[in-house]
Amino acid sequence: MTGQDLVEFFDQPDIEQAVLVLALDGWIDAAGAAAEVRSHLLDGEGHAIGRFDTDRLLDHRARRPTLRLVDGVSRGLEWPSIELRFLDHIEGRDVLLLHGVEPDHEWRAFAEAVLGLCGRLDVVQVIGLGAYPAAVPHTRPTRLACTAGSSDLVERLDFLSASLEVPAGAQAAVEAAATAAGIEALGLWAQVPHYLSATSFAPAAEALLAGLAALTGADIDLTPVTERALSARARLDEMVARDPEHVTMLEKLESIYDDLHDPRSRLPTGDDLAAELEQFLRDQ
Repeated sequence: MTGQDLVEFFDQPDIEQAVLVLALDGWIDAAGAAAEVRSHLLDGEGHAIGRFDTDRLLDHRARRPTLRLVDGVSRGLEWPSIELRFLDHIEGRDVLLLHGVEPDHEWRAFAEAVLGLCGRLDVVQVIGLGAYPAAVPHTRPTRLACTAGSSDLVERLDFLSASLEVPAGAQAAVEAAATAAGIEALGLWAQVPHYLSATSFAPAAEALLAGLAALTGADIDLTPVTERALSARARLDEMVARDPEHVTMLEKLESIYDDLHDPRSRLPTGDDLAAELEQFLRDQ
């Protein structure tokens, strides 16, 4: 079977020079930042134009369907899905969103199927989303890091980068396949304060959305996420202020962050950034 057997394509929207955003569950997403971005992008719904065969791609013992019971009567099963949606409510750029659970099987065939859709839908840019914990304070702007398919692309982007070897996700497989096919591909990662990685942190989602808008030219309304980000920072400030030890920890993180961003100081090296991500992977 080929990768094209994995997807059912049932709508051909009138689009050109589109960007494909990857937001799959199951990979590194500290504080659920990428998931929050996905929810925000889907707020206007858009419409599904393709659906993948999850019977082949997923291990249903690990990702079980949900049985809906009403007064003891089975009303059906809700199966996990992987869908491609056209976000026709977004202005300024044609945006496609690939969302759902990360495949358990056949990653090469999955990437081939996604690339087939890219060719069919005039996709010229692929952007994966994620977030990871880092030694940064919530009181400072969220930093974005990137992975890209070429050194030329990295040089054009004003994001952090590093040299390291880490386990890859299905999104990385799609990005690599896109690069091989001559499509601009990159991963966009938000740094989340390590002490907040297990809870929601709206500023990270806000940073991802802002980065996505800047990279694509899409007109994305950040207002609701920005309001949640301001509220989250205010709430965290209040909580930290109650504990002198937390205040001391935060001041140290602020000092480190400010030193790294002071033009007179040493910029973070690839080893610095690699150590942050490798420590997170060890913790997992």
